[in-house]
Amino acid sequence: MSHQMTQIGGSAFNHNQSSHAEAEYDRLRGLARQEQGKRSSCFDKAHQAYERGDGAAAHQLSEEGKRHGQMADQYNKQASEYIFRENNAVGRVDGDTIDLHGQFVEEAEDILEQRIKYAQSTGQTHLHVIVGKGNHSVNHIQKIKPRVEQVCQELGLQYSTEANAGRIYINLQGGPAHMPQEHIQHGAGYQQGHAQPYAGQQHYNQHQQGGGYSTHQQQQHPGGGHQQQGQNDEMEKMAKKFLPKILKYLEKQCCVVM
Repeated sequence: MSHQMTQIGGSAFNHNQSSHAEAEYDRLRGLARQEQGKRSSCFDKAHQAYERGDGAAAHQLSEEGKRHGQMADQYNKQASEYIFRENNAVGRVDGDTIDLHGQFVEEAEDILEQRIKYAQSTGQTHLHVIVGKGNHSVNHIQKIKPRVEQVCQELGLQYSTEANAGRIYINLQGGPAHMPQEHIQHGAGYQQGHAQPYAGQQHYNQHQQGGGYSTHQQQQHPGGGHQQQGQNDEMEKMAKKFLPKILKYLEKQCCVVM
C-alpha cells in the first residue's frame, strides 16, 4: 500500500544539475503525489459507499484506489532511480562513496543495505555515505542520517560522522570507525580528478539502475590486462547475484525525503 510522502524542498542534487534534470525529478515526484491524492480520494469515496450500503461501488472504488497507489509507487521508484543515477554517476563521487541525496528515507535505507552487502561481498573495507546536513529539511533536521545510523547498528557496523557533518564513514570490516588519514587529507567522496573508481562501484551502479549509467574504464597497467579482466568477470557475477534483491528492495514503500 502506498503512503503519502512529503517533499521537504531544496535541491536533491549534489552537483550543478541542468534545469532539465531537476525538472524531470520534480515531475516524477509530482506525478507520484497526484496519484496518492487520487488514491486517498477513492478510498474516502469507497468508505462513504460502504456506509450507505453500496458494497459494489465500495469495492470498485477501493480497487481503483489500489491502482492509483501502485502508480504512485512506480513514479516514486522512477524518481529514486533517476536521482541515484544523477548523483552517483562515475566522476561525481568516488568508488567508495554513495550519495543518498533526494531519496525518501525508506528508499535510502533499502539502497544502503544493498550497497553495504555488495561492498562487503567484493572486499571493500569501508564506505562513505553522503546523507546531507538537513539544510533543506523542515527545521533543518537531518532525515537520512538517523536511518543510516540505525542500519549500521542493526548490521553491527561501527560508523562515525566525518568533518563534513553531511557524511558518514562506515567500517565494513566490523572494527572501529577510524577514517584513514589519506581519506581526510584528500576529502574522499567527491571525485578529485586523480581517484580511480572501484570496478565494483561501476558494476553496482549499472545493475542498481538497470545499466543506465555511462561509465569509463579503469586505466590498465602493462601486463595487468588479464588480471583486470578476471576481476571484472568476478564483479559481474556478484552484481548479477544481488540484482534481484536490489530491485526487490527498491519496490518497498517510501515516506519522507531529507
